[in-house]
Formats: sequence, C-alpha cells, structure tokens
Amino acid sequence: MNKSKFIQASALLSTMLASHAFAADKELTLMLDWFVNPNHGPIVIAQERGYFEQQGLKVNIQEPADPSTPPKMVAAGKVDLAISYQPNLTIDVAAGLPLIRTATLIATPLNTLMVLENGNTDSLADLKGKKIGIAIAGNEEATIGTMLAQQHVKYSEVEIINVGWALSSSLASGKVDAIWGGLRNFETNQLALEGYQAKAFYPEENGVPTYDELVFVANANHYDKQALQAFNTALEQATTYIVNHPQKSWQEFVAYSPDTLNNELNHRAWNDTLTRFALRPSAVDLKRYDDYAKFMYLHKIISTLPKAQDYVPNLSQ
Repeated sequence: MNKSKFIQASALLSTMLASHAFAADKELTLMLDWFVNPNHGPIVIAQERGYFEQQGLKVNIQEPADPSTPPKMVAAGKVDLAISYQPNLTIDVAAGLPLIRTATLIATPLNTLMVLENGNTDSLADLKGKKIGIAIAGNEEATIGTMLAQQHVKYSEVEIINVGWALSSSLASGKVDAIWGGLRNFETNQLALEGYQAKAFYPEENGVPTYDELVFVANANHYDKQALQAFNTALEQATTYIVNHPQKSWQEFVAYSPDTLNNELNHRAWNDTLTRFALRPSAVDLKRYDDYAKFMYLHKIISTLPKAQDYVPNLSQ
C-alpha cells in the first residue's frame, strides 16, 4: 500500500471509530404518555432485550406525573422524545408547538364509544337522550357528534358528563349510559373482569377518519436524525420479536416491573394489543395525517390547517 492510500485508509478507520464511539454514548430521554402498560410493549422489549444498546443508544424511560405534559416537555427541549396521540400532535402543531412525528407505536385507533351489552343500546341511535361519560374534555363534540350523526342523532340530543378517570365504574354503576375514551384493549377487559360485558362502537367505522393512536414526537428544531433512526430500528426489532413470540415476550415484558405489570388485566390487554403495534414504526403515511387534520379543521378543533409534510418527516431518507 502506498503512502497516499494508507493515509486515506487510516482517515476512514478513524472516522468509523469516532462515529461508533458517538453512537455508543448517545443517550435519549423518552417520556411515556402514562405509566408503563402493554401499549408500551415494543419500548420495554427493546430495552429488556438490548435492542437499543445494540443500536448504540442508552434510552432513559420516564413516566409523566401529568399525561398532558410530555409533548410540552419535548417542545421546551426538556426531553428528547415523548409519546403522544396523532390527534393531539396535530392540535399541538396547529397551535405552534415545534414538534414532529418520528415513529408510530400503535397504528390503529384504540378509543371507542362503549356501552354495556345489556340490550339497551343496540345501535348508536339508541343513545338519543342518554348520558355519555368522558374523561377529559377535548374533541369529543367532533368525534362523538360525527358518530351519532351516522344514525341521525344530534350531539345536542345527548348529555355529556365529565367522570374523570372513572370511566369503567361510571358505566358499570349506571351513572352514564356510555363512555367515550374507553380503550378497546383495556376498558373492555376491565369490565369483563368485573362481570360486565361491554360493546364498543368504533370511531373509524362510524364516520371518523382513522388515525394512529400512539406516536413518538421530537422537537422540530433540535433532533438527532441518526439517533432517531437507530431508535426506530430497535423499535421495529422489538415489534417483530413480540409478534413472533407473543407469550415469551409477555414474560419478558412483565419482568420489567413484575409488581405492577404482572396481572390478569394487563395480560388480556397484551393479547388484544399485539395486532395493533406498528410493524414498520418509521413508515410515513402523510394522507392519514392530512385527512385527520382536515376533519379537525372542519369541526373547528384547530383554527389553522397544518400540512403533514411539515411535521411528519421521512427519517428513513
């Protein structure tokens, strides 16, 4: 090897070693949307099986004291990543928060309009004049109103009651006739364990555009593309493992925190969530985001209409 080629090879090796050292030391702080639960399966499995570490990442997982704060923490530069909801992300972007979607965790809606299977509510039309419980006031007029309109019921013809987080108990006790915000993988199972059979009406089957339930968000002005690509690779590895080994991965999932995770409700929720994890977390579907943004804009949930291309970058490119 002549001197020129030796110098070039040495420079290339130095660059590769420097890049590897940087990647191995890269830390990301991820704030969840809530306490750890089966919805976070791929994150926990990626952590437990060392997929993040294999990608040169150290991921610090945090649980929020207030589930409304994670995206705001990202926008303020306090954490690197957070879990949010596609509708919430669009609302935040429309309000001017510097956020981008970096990956999808749960690729289908989980939210439902839920009733008890007791013969009193066979269709949405039967909710006319009834009480509907919600956990947090937000876009329920648009979503519930759209669903009811499919059966020619006006939003003004139902009574909305804020029951806080007591959704299941409010439905079971008869305080309300239906709940909005009950998740098809959790509240359905919680009610079943308490001896109640629930029936769910799905927004995406009743006039509401489909959307990604849970997504990862980063700061639009300050993000490390290389680190996010590595994170998404690890996440996809974990999701593939979960799909291929659902019960083995369940055992590894609960090992993360046995005292809080290893129970029947979470086990049932785990099984009901498996098919909803995004198999390609980094895959981009701009039309899905634009369609839902238009829905919110038409229903005056947002006053400006953001374009998906501006906050849903393709990090694979």
